[in-house]
Amino acid sequence: MTTLTHAGDTLTRNALAVLQPGFDGTATVPDWVRHRIDEGLASVSLFGRNVRTAEQVAALTAQLRAHRDDLLIAIDEESGDVTRLEVRTGSSYPGNHALGAVDDTTLTREVAADLGRRLAACGINFNWAPSADVNANPDNPVIGVRSFGSDPDLVARHTAAYVEGMQSSGVATSAKHFPGHGDTAIDSHHSVPVIDVDRDVLNSRDLAPFRAALAAGTRAVMSAHVLAPALDPDNPGTLSRRILTGLLREEFGYEGLIVTDGMDMQAIAGTYGFERGCVLAIAAGADAICTGGGPSDEGTVLRLRDAFVAAVRSGELSEERLADAADRVRALADWASVSGAAERSGGAPDTGIGLIAARRALTVTRGENYAAPVTEAPFVATFSPLPNIAVGDETPWGVTAELERRLLGTESATYSGDGSGTQALAAAGTRRIVAVVRDAHRHAWMADALRTLVAARPDTVVVEMGVPQSAPVGALHIATRGAARVCGEAAAEVIVAG
Repeated sequence: MTTLTHAGDTLTRNALAVLQPGFDGTATVPDWVRHRIDEGLASVSLFGRNVRTAEQVAALTAQLRAHRDDLLIAIDEESGDVTRLEVRTGSSYPGNHALGAVDDTTLTREVAADLGRRLAACGINFNWAPSADVNANPDNPVIGVRSFGSDPDLVARHTAAYVEGMQSSGVATSAKHFPGHGDTAIDSHHSVPVIDVDRDVLNSRDLAPFRAALAAGTRAVMSAHVLAPALDPDNPGTLSRRILTGLLREEFGYEGLIVTDGMDMQAIAGTYGFERGCVLAIAAGADAICTGGGPSDEGTVLRLRDAFVAAVRSGELSEERLADAADRVRALADWASVSGAAERSGGAPDTGIGLIAARRALTVTRGENYAAPVTEAPFVATFSPLPNIAVGDETPWGVTAELERRLLGTESATYSGDGSGTQALAAAGTRRIVAVVRDAHRHAWMADALRTLVAARPDTVVVEMGVPQSAPVGALHIATRGAARVCGEAAAEVIVAG
């Protein structure tokens, strides 16, 4: 049943203010978005579907800002494997795992600041990053190279450096996914993961990077759709008053914005229902609702607006809680509109820091069969797992494009599943093989393919673009710790140079 609302009343304005919806289009802001901004919408979010070029994004955000100068414009730009701004080319910056491997906090700070300047030049002032998750489970299907690593102290210091660097560019950060998504074997895009460890482990491991992010001044924290029974045996983080209000607000003393992870993810929408999950999140202590990754239409915004209004009128959600959440959104928008103004007008010069970082992150292992670099056009066999939803399937990855630029006549093919190694051998013929994998330790078929190739062709070059958990194999093994475009470029440099 639709709840009757009045566009000008405070309750309706607050209900719209807590939403961070997406929309379709790259050239023109839809009329419905403009109308909802007039009625109180304080944030919008951009995704890969809104991006063609940096110049196009800047023109799109200029339209939004002309309508409301203090609008929060958010994006999920982690760099590395998860990129929206460079969704069609691959990122110019390596991701967290590469930066953690280098373990130079000055470099992490510089990379984050450079990315922040690029976002600000595009008119974006709120980034749903960095991932502050400790990758405690090597089989984690959704975090992996998005994490700085498995050591809590390392993750904490790089999370802090990232926050400091990006916010120095006037772009607000959002440390995620609170209270931690690293020790999971399930992707919360599909169902509710459980982190079944005691409070002492959570304190010393999962929560340490978030305390560092708060100390560094992060303007936002993103909640996780994970169940941590030691903190709340009944509700996942996003819907838990114990976690969002009791732990984050009261125990940690955090006063900034709490934004949810995508509420259309099945951990919430499939378990509690989309509209009801959003109401429960605000009641638990969240301030902003991320909704735009999937649904991106006006009807979604109106349904959620009406759900909040109905929940207040029924007594399920207090009007004061909704108003407090809306005020926190507006406060962040005020900060971002002032802090990001100089960067928006100044542009973003290309410093090349991303490639520098990617080169430093490489681990190169030369096996006993290594004889020479690849100097003639090779055959690139890319062994591709199913992409997780956070990464998506639009962004190219691998080393093929970079090797084609250097070695004219390079050929390639992509494989998946049992028998892939045999197929690649047959296609390669007599050409030197470059095998590209992603998290070979998590995929038995992929590990089998590598064994098949190396046994038959000991001069095979192997490039691991995920978490390098398996022992190096091949004549030349290169671990990039991520699949960003610059990671492929750095790997290709080593392949042709030796």
